[in-house]
Parts: sequence; structure tokens; C-alpha cells
Amino acid sequence: RSSDLGQYREAGVLMYRGYPLDLFMSQCYGSAMDPGKGRQMPVHYGCKDLNFVTISSPLATQIPQAVGAAYALKRENTDRIVICYFGEGAASEGDAHAGFNFSATLECPIIFFCRNNGYAISTPTSEQYRGDGIAARGPGYGIMSIRVDGNDVFAVYNAVKEARRRAVAENQPFLIEAMTYRIGHHSTSDDSSAYRSVDEVNYWDKQDHPIGRIRFYMLNRGWWDEEQEKVWRKESRKMVMEAFEKAERTLKPKPDLMFSDVYARMPAHIQKQQESLSRHLKIYGEHYPLDLYEK
Repeated sequence: RSSDLGQYREAGVLMYRGYPLDLFMSQCYGSAMDPGKGRQMPVHYGCKDLNFVTISSPLATQIPQAVGAAYALKRENTDRIVICYFGEGAASEGDAHAGFNFSATLECPIIFFCRNNGYAISTPTSEQYRGDGIAARGPGYGIMSIRVDGNDVFAVYNAVKEARRRAVAENQPFLIEAMTYRIGHHSTSDDSSAYRSVDEVNYWDKQDHPIGRIRFYMLNRGWWDEEQEKVWRKESRKMVMEAFEKAERTLKPKPDLMFSDVYARMPAHIQKQQESLSRHLKIYGEHYPLDLYEK
């Protein structure tokens, strides 16, 4: 029942809450099935029904917004909280300072969850800060803070569980710094071999991978085996590829939708732009792939 404000790496949170794979793919493709009507960048998911606020591109803007949402929940006197996700790079933004300070002075029921994965794109933590990470900043604001092994599922679960209990019971913020590592490139346009060694990546991939660690734990407990994993991988790949192909075939939203949903009543200047586009497409429509869009 918490409200979630994420950044770019919280797809798992939304999937855990039941967001369908088809909608993930539709959002990335900007197809007509996309609830955002193709007007967001890829991986900028959102779902009102699941209390997951739509992701926005500017770094760290979700932090003060999350505090405002938490303050509103506090005034409603409910047992709900807000959890706000961000990386250690985003913690260098001024929005983080404003958000931390407001949350403490207003005593907001919020969990700040910092994913410290070692790199803010190509900037390592050694160049990001000189202090003792992100958790060490919490006491300066009067925020209870804890640093956990972000690759340990149980450590993260227990820390978040306790943070939520205290946020609800005591109406106060909590800062969690989860220490982890970004094995992949930052994005498809990033070549991380330019700023870190292959050996470094291989160590984290082979020795301290969170999925590998929970897998070995479950194998040792007899809760998982190689055959189950083989079946699961095959079924999962099938589901992903089916959703991928479906989104690829689906038409794009009709062009008129780029003008809607900003104002309750469309103002004259927007209406003028819409009419201008309509006239343009009537004359030059053959030069555009309109067959890929809904009519």
C-alpha cells in the first residue's frame, strides 16, 4: 500500500506488484497499448492503480516529490508510507538535500532507498564523494540511517521491513543505503570498458551476484534445483519474447494524442497547433509512415 517513486531501475518493484509484461513492452515501444500513449521515454513506467508514480527523466526530482507525498499521507493519518528510490549519483543533486531536510523537519513517513552501485554512469564513487557514502549523511539531517549489503536479499528485506514499521509507528524518515554493483553498462550508449576493467566486472558477476547468491542458498536448502531452473528459464524467455513480438506488431498511438491530457480544456494555441498538424498531414501525409499509427 506504499506509494513508490522510482528512478530507472525499479521495474522489479512494479513487476512484483503485478504490472503485466505486455504493458512493460508497450511502454518501451510507445505503442497504442501504452497507458502513457507513447509520450514518455523508454522504461519510464507508471501505474496509478499500483501506487507507482510515473518515472521522470531529470535526475533526483522524485526525492522532494516523494517527501511531499509522504507529508500528504501523514496529514491523512493513515498507516501508509512512501518509498523513494535513487542512486548514489542522484544523492549529489540539490534535490536530495532539500528532500532529506524537509522529510526530517516535517517528520514524514518515508523510506529513502539509495542503490549505491559504484558508478554514476562513468563516475566512480571515489570521484562522487569523499565522505563515508550516503548513509553517513542521514544523521546530519536527523534521519535514521542504515547501510546494508544490497546483494543480500534477506538483509535488504529485513532493513526495509523495519524501516517501514518505524516510519509508520513514529512518523519519521528512514535512509537505507544498499551497497551493490552495476554489472552491465549504464545504458545502450555506454561502453563501461572505457572506465573499468573486465576483471572487476567478472569478480562481481561470479562471486557476489545477488541472483547467484539467492540461487545457491535455495539449492542448499533443497528449495530449487537445476531442472526447475531449466524449465523456468525456458518459460520466462517464451513469455518475454511473446510480449516483445506483440509490442513490436502493435500500432503506435494516433498522432492527435500528442496534444491531449495536459489541459482540462485545450487552450487556443494548442488547438491551433493540432489543426496545423492535421492540415500538414493532409498535404504531405505520404511522406510519413502513417500506416504504423492508429487512425
